[in-house]
Amino acid sequence: MNFNKITESILSSIITIVGDKNVLSSANSMENYSHDETEDLVYYPDVVVKPGTAAEVSQLMKLCNDNLIPITPRGAGTGLAGGALAVNGGMMISMERFNQILHIDEQNLQATVEPGVITEVFMAAVAEKGLLYPVDPASKGSCFIGGNVANCSGGPRVVKYGTIREYVLNLEVVLPTGEIIWTGANTLKYASGYNITQLMIGSEGTLGIVTKIVTKLIPRPTLDALMLASFSSNEDACAAVSAIFRAGVIPSSLEFMERKGIEWVIEHDGISFELKDGIEAFLLIEVDGTNPDVIFADCEKINEVLESYNCKDVLFADTATQKEEIWRIRRTMAVSVKSNSVYKEEDTVVPRAALPKLINGIKEIGSRYGFSSVCYGHAGDGNLHVNIIKAGMSDEDWNNKLKDGITEIFELTVSLGGTLSGEHGIGLVQKNFMPLKYTTTHFNIWKGIKAVFDPNGILNPGKIF
Repeated sequence: MNFNKITESILSSIITIVGDKNVLSSANSMENYSHDETEDLVYYPDVVVKPGTAAEVSQLMKLCNDNLIPITPRGAGTGLAGGALAVNGGMMISMERFNQILHIDEQNLQATVEPGVITEVFMAAVAEKGLLYPVDPASKGSCFIGGNVANCSGGPRVVKYGTIREYVLNLEVVLPTGEIIWTGANTLKYASGYNITQLMIGSEGTLGIVTKIVTKLIPRPTLDALMLASFSSNEDACAAVSAIFRAGVIPSSLEFMERKGIEWVIEHDGISFELKDGIEAFLLIEVDGTNPDVIFADCEKINEVLESYNCKDVLFADTATQKEEIWRIRRTMAVSVKSNSVYKEEDTVVPRAALPKLINGIKEIGSRYGFSSVCYGHAGDGNLHVNIIKAGMSDEDWNNKLKDGITEIFELTVSLGGTLSGEHGIGLVQKNFMPLKYTTTHFNIWKGIKAVFDPNGILNPGKIF
């Protein structure tokens, strides 16, 4: 599509809408908005605008729609798929001023929050009232809840409590043509026409801009137990995952970590941990609840399963400090890999019983193409993050052949009943792989939906498909 440039007249109208201090147009001022956490991708918008109300967003959308100016919505910029990059220039709408928790309804176990609230800040606010918002992606200390909605983000506790789809009840959304709508109702049941709320979740800012979010909350568990199980092979660790569920236990978290990932955390992040010879993989398993006897019984069942899958050792965290130290290993792993290597991160997800075949296949593909990998992720829901490391590959192979290896990884994922992304989204970097999973019929349906919401195609163009 051919878009228009922002003229001086349009820039003047933007300033009138949001005020001069909320408009950035110089390259230096927009540098932080030119990238997300995706490797080696930089795109500058023509202008960054920071509205503070839904009405202002509406006026900006109408202005851009009337003048065919592309708009890129922006949260905290922590995405890993290039979804918040202004690949067509134009206007970037940053939601950073939408940073208020508007209401925590303790009677109905709901909250209304703006999209620019940092996820961990929201989690802490409801925790003070004895409540839990369990969606906690690894970047929870910096990501915005609006970005979580846009990308259908998850985190470790999805395995027990469900994805963000189970916790968003209603959304205030500004459409590309400027209309402001509520997508549903603040009710636990909804059977009134098409569910626009669910359509917006995971739409990656291509259908509308969310300005308010109504979430469901649950009572906060008061007790938890944390186990760290070690294995001599990735396959044994992955095979134990589905067996835990078959034994009748649903952990609140079940994370897989490869030895190499822990080695990097120890080396680069100053975390002290005894890594024994012969250990190649770990499962971090958390069980929570309110009854200590039930938690203890669940841990005993898990331990029996682990023993039957050649587990070498199980460490039970005895104190809150020890629990935090173990969790820190997992939560800093992505940062350690990103900071200390040339890499690409892929977000695969399969039915959990297929994890052994997935990780074995990833290693075999890497050996043929000459790359190594560090794998970790939310094994309890079959979600494995694959960090592909350049070491061993020439620059030419990295630039020209790596995509063939990644294609094989996704082909394997799809053949095992999986799909291309569990929680990072498709955005810019994964869209070329979409035909591996989806048909022309799928694309036609998606494009039809897009055209209804965004007839001029101005909103986050060039993403997903």
